[in-house]
Amino acid sequence: MVLRRRTFFYMLGVAGFLLAAWSNVDARASGIAQDAPRSLPSASPSRPDTATSRHRKFNKASALKISQAAIGRTLTGYTFHDRRGRLVKLSDFRGKPLIISLIYTSCFHICPTTTRNLAHAVGVARSAVGKDAFNVITIGFDTLQDTPERMRGFARQQGVSYETNWAFLSANKSTIARLAADLGFFFTPSSKGFDHLIQATVVNANGKIYRQIYGMNFNPGLLTETMKELVFGLVPKSLSLSSLVNRARLYCTHYDPSTGTYQFDYGMLFAMGLGAFVLTGMGIFLVRFLRYS
Repeated sequence: MVLRRRTFFYMLGVAGFLLAAWSNVDARASGIAQDAPRSLPSASPSRPDTATSRHRKFNKASALKISQAAIGRTLTGYTFHDRRGRLVKLSDFRGKPLIISLIYTSCFHICPTTTRNLAHAVGVARSAVGKDAFNVITIGFDTLQDTPERMRGFARQQGVSYETNWAFLSANKSTIARLAADLGFFFTPSSKGFDHLIQATVVNANGKIYRQIYGMNFNPGLLTETMKELVFGLVPKSLSLSSLVNRARLYCTHYDPSTGTYQFDYGMLFAMGLGAFVLTGMGIFLVRFLRYS
């Protein structure tokens, strides 16, 4: 009887260790990179004036504040033209997370470099969550210049013409003004073209702004972890095979700096399987122990 009690407490200790290890894996898989802080939620849903009609002077701190205030808004009622001139509604992209990037095609350096770096980050994220897991749209905000033809040429010049689930869109002045206000994207004319905050807006599957990512060359891991949250972070509605595969991809991918992509970690999968096996065995043992004691 003493031996059984010792075995019982030993198995409880092993169970506690495995549960702690599982919690650590969960936190590591779904958390944000340490060098990329989370965007703060907005306390005010108001939409400040981001249009260029008054040629307001660009101030980075004010632009950042406007951008952060947009988090939590739902985007509705927008229509664009794609690079072939066809009508596209923003609601067409509902059902999957969406990345929105605003550029102007006459930009010589910043917008092209930002788009190429975004393409790299998108590729890294897709290697972790799946190539069809989210959409990307690039919108030209210079309505006089950014026609469908110019957007088509811009996509070709940046090497992303044939990227799947990536649209390049144009719109009229009123649409861009309203969209910029909703996105918290401040831009104003300058001697060099336009001054604006470099941001990529991440929208969830329901059309609500989830996060702002800043910088011309941001850490791709930030976008990947954000997409992991949106694609895998929800409780699955059913225990289907696809949902189980998605959960495994969430917990069992890691960033490989040598290739610049996320790789599937089979060692972590083996550890999770071993833990499940041990916990199952412990459950059987405890049932038998309690029954015969």
